Amino acid sequence: MSPAPMTARPVQRPTFRQLLEGIAVSGRSGDWDAPVSGVVTDSRRVLPGSLFFALPGLRSDGAAFIDEAVGRGASAVVSGSSVATVPGVAAAQVAAPRRVLAEVARRFHGHPERALTLAGVTGTNGKTTVSTLLRHLLQSDGSAWGLVGTVRYHLGRRTVPSYKTTPESADLAAFFREMADAGCAGACLEVSSHALHQDRVHGFDFAVAGFTNLTRDHVDYHGDLGAYLEAKTALFDGRTGTVPLVSAVNLDDAAGRSLAQACGARGRVIGFGRSPDADLRAEDVTLDPAGAAFTVRWGGASARFVSSLPGGYNVENVLCALAMAAGLGRDPLALAGAVADFPGVSGRMERVEAGQEFPVFVDYAHTDDALRNALGMLRSITPGRVLCVFGCGGSRDRGKRPAMTAAVAGLAHRAWATADNPRRERIEDIFADMRAAPGGVANVSFVPDRREAIALAVGDARPGDCVLVAGKGHETTQEFADTVVPFDDRQVVRQVIALRRGRSS
Repeated sequence: MSPAPMTARPVQRPTFRQLLEGIAVSGRSGDWDAPVSGVVTDSRRVLPGSLFFALPGLRSDGAAFIDEAVGRGASAVVSGSSVATVPGVAAAQVAAPRRVLAEVARRFHGHPERALTLAGVTGTNGKTTVSTLLRHLLQSDGSAWGLVGTVRYHLGRRTVPSYKTTPESADLAAFFREMADAGCAGACLEVSSHALHQDRVHGFDFAVAGFTNLTRDHVDYHGDLGAYLEAKTALFDGRTGTVPLVSAVNLDDAAGRSLAQACGARGRVIGFGRSPDADLRAEDVTLDPAGAAFTVRWGGASARFVSSLPGGYNVENVLCALAMAAGLGRDPLALAGAVADFPGVSGRMERVEAGQEFPVFVDYAHTDDALRNALGMLRSITPGRVLCVFGCGGSRDRGKRPAMTAAVAGLAHRAWATADNPRRERIEDIFADMRAAPGGVANVSFVPDRREAIALAVGDARPGDCVLVAGKGHETTQEFADTVVPFDDRQVVRQVIALRRGRSS
């Protein structure tokens, strides 16, 4: 369940009629002059006077919860289904409830997005690192910026844990109200393909939009890679609102090159990468266990950058953040000091130190491309073996499981496949898909219990080796069917290292 936004409510509550003024409806009932105290999409969050939006979902239709919402005190309901049978409250049937939700939420909160500069980044991998780093860069001049993403929401005066990479538009509008009231200059957002497809950012105008890369993650939701790219493209072509003033696009990615060509016909594009065609280009890249050093060229000038973020793909992430900052009028070459000061992101190649004689990293990599990048980077900087713990999520795209396993089997010296949020699937069925990896799984052990798998990897490691625990990153729970249990890879790593040290002392 999402956190209840702490927002300044309108002194004079708007009426249902005022919130829906000018919006086409195909059916209506009840007293439209009823005052509205809040806008919600979850019937469990309804308070007396709330306007409840009954949204269609993947597993259930919000229309099934209208009676519950009314019972909890909702004063009005909006639905894509007939509202003729909604009892005793104001109701409206609309053709596109999610788009109407976005408009109504902005109206209810007084259009707070107009007081903020919005910067959104999309792509399969790197969104969290780019958005968090971009916020860090933009705040280097003393200004305050909000953040909405996978790990947490920074709302100006408070920070709350994230419940969804890109929340529903009702919560976004509430969060933006809170940021604006706290004096934030703008907000950095991770914009997921789900959010774009479901109109969660509809009508929110972005000053700059960034694109990191495209791999097959979430193909199960979108149907195929083309539809997945089409969803991502919505952030750049005006389907969410106005076309971004500047698009920052990765020219080292095939989908990025195609996107850059399309964006060039609509507005300014800053291409970034190692490509000679890139406007913002990295050269002379050196990687080591401490991070990366590289030269950035921009506008005929250059500067040397040092980053604690390890790996070549993090060089791309830094370039993306710099390109987006440039799109907002900052001089990217003047941000070398801010890049050097950036401490990293929770669960993104996060180093776990517990007194062990070998490095252990926890990372969110949960696609074949992300695993290939992470393991390839670790192999390039590790003198000994690279050991990997990983898994494939249940109730998700089965087609990527062999590819993920093949990536690990091909790059890790030894690996342990284990549970990674199996949800409603049997772990044996997930393992069966993983065992179909092309090239075989001779160096992969299949261990259902994730804690045991981590203990086996740590127990096998020696000085000079490196351990990667992949898939969950910042997550602190494990999902089994209808049960969610506490599980933090970082905490478990520390525990098993402590046990190992205790036995050897």
